[in-house]
Amino acid sequence: MLEPVPEIAPVSPAPDDDELPRAERGTPAIQAVERAATILGAFSVGRPRLSLNELTARLGTSKATAHRYTKALRSVNLLRYDEREALYSLGPQVLTLSAAARAGLPIITIAGPYMEELVREAGETVVLSVWDGDTAVVVRVDDNTDRTVRISVRTGARLSMSRSAQGRVFCAFLDEDEIGGLGALLRRSPDLRQELEAIRENGISVNTPADNGVRTIAAPVFQDAAIVATMAIVGTTAAVADETSSPAAQSLLQVCRSLTQELGSSPRL
Repeated sequence: MLEPVPEIAPVSPAPDDDELPRAERGTPAIQAVERAATILGAFSVGRPRLSLNELTARLGTSKATAHRYTKALRSVNLLRYDEREALYSLGPQVLTLSAAARAGLPIITIAGPYMEELVREAGETVVLSVWDGDTAVVVRVDDNTDRTVRISVRTGARLSMSRSAQGRVFCAFLDEDEIGGLGALLRRSPDLRQELEAIRENGISVNTPADNGVRTIAAPVFQDAAIVATMAIVGTTAAVADETSSPAAQSLLQVCRSLTQELGSSPRL
């Protein structure tokens, strides 16, 4: 039996800060929200665990003030604390908020019919990812349910920036300074630099890890001349060819071009 849904009293939408009376701007409540956001924004894939001293430096406050904020964030599961190492990390509630944020992305809905079309054409799993500031994150997956055996990809999965096909597409079309550590990585790896140049030229990235028999081909989706997502076909090495000129790769590229046009932009590739 379904549980009854409690009635919720309507709440008036909060005004934007620009709409607040001048006297209310910069009030303690608003300052508290800004400081909490600063703390949460301090964490990244490269620095997932931070000390109180590091958070204090980011806030620009006293250690006592920073501790008070971290304690409040811990109480609502936005932060967690490792007492043994005296380090903070993002809490489980952030995952819930992240999933809700991804679900609200307009491109997920807009891309749906295009992904379904590509599943029918290619007969394989199709994946859509967006850039979260650090790496590619899977936001939608459409499987070919007619296959007895098919590759499954988890929504919310964070893909390697430089080792995944979709991560490499973002590396190819985002500005280098938007990707932390990419410059240093390219200096150490001329092969990766050459591969990114090839992706910019033909619009396709192919990745075949040696250990799992899975192949991924990925292409970019643009809006206002900037990359906003990547779409990929994922299948076995036996089912997905590794040539960028293969029918599957060209179908993927064409679908991404059509989606780019749907988003109001002219295809770059």
